[in-house]
Parts: sequence; C-alpha cells; structure tokens
Amino acid sequence: MSTTTAASDAATHPSPARQRLLEAATQLFYNEGIHSVGVDRIIDEAGVTRATMYKQFAGKEGLVLAYLEGEDQGLRALFAQAAQASDDPDVLLDLVVSGIEQDIRDRHTRGCPFINAAAEYPDGGPVRDLIADHREWFRETLRKLAEGAGLRDPEGVAASLVLLRDAALVGGYLDGQDRVGPAFARTARDLIAAHKG
Repeated sequence: MSTTTAASDAATHPSPARQRLLEAATQLFYNEGIHSVGVDRIIDEAGVTRATMYKQFAGKEGLVLAYLEGEDQGLRALFAQAAQASDDPDVLLDLVVSGIEQDIRDRHTRGCPFINAAAEYPDGGPVRDLIADHREWFRETLRKLAEGAGLRDPEGVAASLVLLRDAALVGGYLDGQDRVGPAFARTARDLIAAHKG
C-alpha cells in the first residue's frame, strides 16, 4: 500500500485512538482555547499514550489543523444537506440561513471556531492558511447561491452574509443565542429580499 493510499484510508476510516484524540481536542480547543490546552490534557482526556498521539498527529499544530479541518467539513456538510433537500436557489438560501441560525443556537455557542483560532494565531502559517481557505470557500459558496437565486450584487450579498454570520456567532456567545439567532435570520432574510431582481 502506498503512503498516499494509507493516508487517504486513515482520513476515511480514522482509528479509534485518532478519533478519541480529535474529539477531545475539538471539545477542549473550542471550549477553553487552543493555547490554554496542553497536549498532556488532550492525551489524558482521550485515554491514549503520548506515543499514540504523536503517531496520529504531527504535534499539537497537527491536531489544531485536524480540529479546524473537522469544523470546515461540518459546515460543508450543512451545505451538502441543503443541496440534497432542494435545488431551488431561493430555497437553498433560506435553508442556509436556517442552518446558520440553528448552528448559533445549538452547536457553536462560544463563538466561531475560526475567529477564535485566528485570535490565537495572529501571524501567518498553516493555521491561518487553513482559516483563509475556509473563509474563501464559504464566501464563494454564498456568492454562487446568491447568483443562482438571481440576486443583485451576489458578491456583496455573500460578503454581507459572511459578516452577519461572524457577528452572530460572536454575539450569540456574548448576548445569548435566543436573542441573536432570530436577529441573524431576520437580518439575513431582509438582506436577501432587498437584493431580489
């Protein structure tokens, strides 16, 4: 088996130890911050040895990257689910708004994991590169949806929706999800309605 095939297989079918490490890191990094959580704490939470940790990940930064890749994949999965529900661009945009509102209320209750990570990695490097790639994908996906729905200035609509989501995730943490979630959805839908042809 080639190294590439082995790496692909590991990503598709992660070992139980890798999965436990990633789950522990995801919870701890999101709830407590990346720099405040040491590798030993993650190892203890996951119930694995130090050797296992370093066999699965190239140090702490490798684990941070895997955590953020998981967050990226989670958001991409929400878009994929919406696309399976409908191919009508107007319906898709509404499903995306609803999905983000639900995410603010139920999953990301301590802000955006990418904004939080960016605050801890202010300089360039692999973590910031991954964050930039994620945000570019998110913005471009929203632009395509807005364009497909025939909205005026799809690029501007996408930029505004990204800004609204950023603000809502941070605001939900500070002011409460029950207040901010509906405000996000209302404002996003007003924005979309204002740009209809």
